Amino acid sequence: MSKKNEYWMANLKLVALCLAIWFIVSFGFGILFVDALNGIRIGGYKLGFWFAQQGSIYTFVALIFFYANRMGVLDRKFGVAED
Repeated sequence: MSKKNEYWMANLKLVALCLAIWFIVSFGFGILFVDALNGIRIGGYKLGFWFAQQGSIYTFVALIFFYANRMGVLDRKFGVAED
């Protein structure tokens, strides 16, 4: 496999991981498992409600930083970093 294909596949795996995490947090925790999570309270709010309203947004922002960091590592590994 060529270097370009390896780089692209690594990028796709990273994007798929980030999307899977975001899906689990936003759809899974905010919709599917909301009843189970509502038994737990954080700061007076039910955890399921918190994930539906805030958790998915915070997770998305954290995933942006995670993706940027990991892409920097991939860029250096494959010699395409922008120094």
